[in-house]
Amino acid sequence: MADQQPHPWLRGPVEGVPAELQPVAHALIQTREEVAAFTAGFPDALLWEGVAGLAPVGFHLKHIAGVIDRLFGQAELTTVTDEMRAALAVERAHGEPVGATTASLVAAVDAAVDRAIDQLRRTDPSTLYDHRPVGSKRLPSTVAGMLFHAAEHAQRHCGQLLVTTRSLLAGVAD
Repeated sequence: MADQQPHPWLRGPVEGVPAELQPVAHALIQTREEVAAFTAGFPDALLWEGVAGLAPVGFHLKHIAGVIDRLFGQAELTTVTDEMRAALAVERAHGEPVGATTASLVAAVDAAVDRAIDQLRRTDPSTLYDHRPVGSKRLPSTVAGMLFHAAEHAQRHCGQLLVTTRSLLAGVAD
C-alpha cells in the first residue's frame, strides 16, 4: 500500500535510545506492529488451537512478551529470578490462562515492548559487553547478546504467529 509507513528501521532513530541499541529498538517496535497486524480480528475461540503441530497463537503471544521480559531482566539483573522461572513454566505448559483474550495477550506484548524500550534508554553503552550468564545453566553471554537475542527471538515468534494465525483463519473460512 502506498500510504503504509516504512519499516521501523527506516523511520529514523528511536528517541532516547543509544545509537548502539537502535537495531534492538527497531526490531521491538516491528514486533509490536506485526503482532497487532497478525492478530487483528483474530477470534478468542481459536487462541489455544494448534494447527499442523504448531504451537497455538496464545502461546506465541505469551512467549513473545515473556522472552522480552526475561532476557531484558537478565541483562539488567544478571540472574534469573523465581518469577522469571515461573513465567517460563506457564508459557511452556501451553495452557490457557484464565480470562486470557487475544486483546489481553496483545496488550501484554505492548507492555513488554514499552518496558524494554524504556530499559534501552537507560542502558549505558559502556556496559554492552559486560558478562551476563544465561539461564539456570549460566551459559556465557553479554548485555548486548541478551538484548539483541530478545529482539530477534521475538521476531522469530512473530513469523510463527503469522503462519499460525493465517492457517487457523484459512480453516475457519473453508
